[in-house]
Amino acid sequence: MVNDVKKTAEQKMQKSLDAFKNDLNKVRTGRAHTGILDHVTVDYYGNDTPVNQVANVTLIDARTIGVQPWEKNMAGKIEKAIRDSDLGLNPASMGDIIRVPMPMLTEERRRDLVKLVRGEAEDARVAVRNIRRDANNDFKNLLKDKAITEDEEHRGQDEIQKLTDKFVAEVDRALAVKETELLAV
Repeated sequence: MVNDVKKTAEQKMQKSLDAFKNDLNKVRTGRAHTGILDHVTVDYYGNDTPVNQVANVTLIDARTIGVQPWEKNMAGKIEKAIRDSDLGLNPASMGDIIRVPMPMLTEERRRDLVKLVRGEAEDARVAVRNIRRDANNDFKNLLKDKAITEDEEHRGQDEIQKLTDKFVAEVDRALAVKETELLAV
């Protein structure tokens, strides 16, 4: 019983951490990487489809992403989708390839991105703590139903607290790495 609750809590905490790291990857740092366009979708015959499923996304150089549509008629739609996304990018068509230059980040924009990333980190910490609360409630319910003893409940809560501390530390490490990346010129 205790191990089941602990295992479920650990899986949920890992998913929260993974979601946070995924969100961090979407925050651009001034360097080009193909993952930036992962959440940009384009209308492909009536379906919203990620750009990387209708085009080849590659790096042309350190500051430029190249997008080569598999169908010629998709170039305009892809260019519009990238321009309309919340990334602040300005793509330009050059024949059959769309060039997406990465603009330099200003100091003010870097600070705004750091604030955004810190907010995301706090949300991830709150999610982990909510999972801890739910697990502790599960332990209390098991104790009330006399499925576990008081000692098992306390031991389980201690183990959940250790898991919580571990995952909050992971969030903090990922945040520190991203902040350093953002503030590097």
